[in-house]
Amino acid sequence: MLNTTTETVAESSYRRIRADIIFGRLAPAQKLKLESLKETYETSVSTLREILNRLSSEGLVVAEGQRGFEVSPVSATDLREIAALRLLLEIHALEQSFEHGDVEWEARLVSAHYKLSRMERVMASGDTSQAEDWKRYDWEFHQALISACGSKLLMEMHSVIFDKYLRYQMVALSYRGEIAAKEHQQLLDAALGRDQQMAKQVLTVHIKDGVEHALARNALR
Repeated sequence: MLNTTTETVAESSYRRIRADIIFGRLAPAQKLKLESLKETYETSVSTLREILNRLSSEGLVVAEGQRGFEVSPVSATDLREIAALRLLLEIHALEQSFEHGDVEWEARLVSAHYKLSRMERVMASGDTSQAEDWKRYDWEFHQALISACGSKLLMEMHSVIFDKYLRYQMVALSYRGEIAAKEHQQLLDAALGRDQQMAKQVLTVHIKDGVEHALARNALR
């Protein structure tokens, strides 16, 4: 069994590598050479193997047998499948959240939307230097939207799928400007008004149009 210090280092390295994949710092299909990663993430080869196998089980890394590891490639088919699963999970969680949300849930949602809307204005100005913050606040808003669903497992599953969806958006740097910002405002208004039907309609368009916008940029080739 690993001691606490070793476990902490391993978990920290895992989070760093995972974030670097999701935010595109480790590019799709990039070879993951253990000796190089050892220097970058300051951890042992054996620990790296465990981390990469863990990421392989999450679908973010491909294990190539004796040839090593590489970052999972991207494709239009994969993006569409991820988006469909995200929509399925998020709509179900949204329904539950709207039914059970209280004033604390509303406060979390308003706060998350405030941070997201500020970052969307930065992105709309043409400044993409804070793109990672933009997507982090996007994630926080959608998590807040479903945070009263009452199911920890559902939240965890949604988070995993959202991260995969987010990776595609970062690879394509897909920002739809005022349209996306308006949809987020509509989702907030629908949530505060407990209008499930409106929220589901907006969310469906929000995700499907996000996919088409990313594909139109030809960044996945």
